[in-house]
Amino acid sequence: MSALKIKKGSSKHSAYNLRPNFSDVQERHTLAVIVDNEPGVLARVIGLFSGRGYNIESLTVAEVDHTGHLSRITVVTTGTPQVIEQIKAQLGRIVPVHEVHDLTVEGPVVERELALIKVAGQGDDRVEALRLADVFRAHVVDSTLGSFVFQITGAPDKIDAFAELMRPLGLVEVARTGVAAISRGAP
Repeated sequence: MSALKIKKGSSKHSAYNLRPNFSDVQERHTLAVIVDNEPGVLARVIGLFSGRGYNIESLTVAEVDHTGHLSRITVVTTGTPQVIEQIKAQLGRIVPVHEVHDLTVEGPVVERELALIKVAGQGDDRVEALRLADVFRAHVVDSTLGSFVFQITGAPDKIDAFAELMRPLGLVEVARTGVAAISRGAP
């Protein structure tokens, strides 16, 4: 009889196998979906995500072809590689969907977002907020004696960093557009 016994229900995996199971790794993907610009299409796309419990981190929609009546839905989502593939396949099966592009895997991508950030402050906090806005190239689009509204554009992490720095200076409210993304270079 062996001196080493494995307890019932304990793992049989080695304690030294520290590599993650890649099927469990969560990835962030930016998807561009070209759809007919007609009533109900956005609800059907969103319904696919909510019905299956998929998360949407960011969503933007706009008409991109007025004559062809086509809109572009840009969705930032997270999931395992299998879930991302499932999302893309299911999106492609929705009737008014013309194209589904996974910008994350198709190559380099440019992602930008616009945010309006309201900061209320007095004295030194007000001066510091203006100084930081200059560093981040944020523009004052509204000003009162007690507050500023800054407009900032850039990558989502830039906006996150600016908002975090504004928090101790009197951050009141943040409104964000969501990510707009496009692949870099030639088609």
